[in-house]
Amino acid sequence: MSAVSEKEGQNVKVLIVDDMPTNLRLLRAVLEAENFNVVEASDGEQALAVLEREAVDAVISDILMPRMDGYRLCQEVRKNKRLQTMPFIFYTASYTSPGDEQLGINVGGDKYLRKPAAAREILAAVRELLNADGAGRTRSSGLLSETDIMKEYSERLVCKLEKKNEALASRTKELEQAQAELLKAYGEMESRVQQRTAELKAANQELESFSYSVSHDLRAPLRHINGFINIVLENCAGQLSETNLKNLQKVSAAARTMGELIGALLELSQVTRAEINRCSVDLSALASEVCAELQQTEPQRAVKLEIAPGLNADGDPRLLRIVLCNLLGNAWKYSRKRPEARIEFGKTDGEGVDTYFVRDNGAGFDMAYADKLFGAFQRLHRNDEFEGIGVGLATVQRIIRRHHGTIRAESVEHEGTTFYFTLGGEDSKKTQLLS
Repeated sequence: MSAVSEKEGQNVKVLIVDDMPTNLRLLRAVLEAENFNVVEASDGEQALAVLEREAVDAVISDILMPRMDGYRLCQEVRKNKRLQTMPFIFYTASYTSPGDEQLGINVGGDKYLRKPAAAREILAAVRELLNADGAGRTRSSGLLSETDIMKEYSERLVCKLEKKNEALASRTKELEQAQAELLKAYGEMESRVQQRTAELKAANQELESFSYSVSHDLRAPLRHINGFINIVLENCAGQLSETNLKNLQKVSAAARTMGELIGALLELSQVTRAEINRCSVDLSALASEVCAELQQTEPQRAVKLEIAPGLNADGDPRLLRIVLCNLLGNAWKYSRKRPEARIEFGKTDGEGVDTYFVRDNGAGFDMAYADKLFGAFQRLHRNDEFEGIGVGLATVQRIIRRHHGTIRAESVEHEGTTFYFTLGGEDSKKTQLLS
């Protein structure tokens, strides 16, 4: 049996020294797979303490470590007569130059391995040193003086620091250049954003002015058309055939519908252009007023109204009244065919944001078409089912956005609809460029 086989059979103990736990785990796995007994230390001082209290057959040590590095550890080991012939292997990723290796040999190292080394290379070095004649490894007479070692060690350290400083200086220059490029790009992007925002604002204002102007200018000729139709109907109704009379009545109805559309466009334009005057608004009182007005329009209807008390919000009272008029008006309209209609206005707390809702048990709609809900002149029901022109919800969404809030709907066909909306405060950071 060879010397190494005998020692391995006697559970040879190897001290591994490294300040990185991952490196220690890898070395331990390699050695324990070959039945070596392993002890650990995280730096040179801890390793010396282990060597004082335990009998160790070999040392594998990193060089760059806190408190005491590998060079100094090897030097201290070789000063101890009991440890002068013990195998000492340097295993490093930082000190890899020929000069670094020569210093390791000068302070008493037997082998110099560079990380990451293959398992077989590490094991071969350990076995070679364990099988070698101990007397052949005695270095007490061949080592450099401590003064010479410290001089060489200092030169190695200074060289290492200079290279590190050069690398840091190069990296700093790269980072400074990258920062300058980033600041330049940020400045250009900020300029483009400001320019684009100004263009969008100008285009939006131009579109709003155009919409207001067209809607306003159309009203006068439309009134004339409707007036002349009424004159003909009043003065000549008996002279017209039934077909012509019906045609004129259809023209009159179409003119009234067009007047309603123009009025809705004007309201939508005014909502967009109007200044927001925020104050504390009693939404419960507003909802009660709106519901009372709805009841006056159809006093014969029996509708169960549930309005939560004490609901207050920060916003423009005139605009929020328009919101409730439209939402409660829709609930009133679309629940008309229910024998036991129910409309509810309340609030639910969600993630620290007050969320208000208007709920009904009316006709509902298919959620597949929910994306069309807030578009101007978009309707999800036929005119012969429910009257309307499809601008109310677009107006509501515009008002909610101007309050920096959100609105959404949940619905089930033939079971009802719930609209949820929030209202942002004065210090809301959300920007609604297109509102």
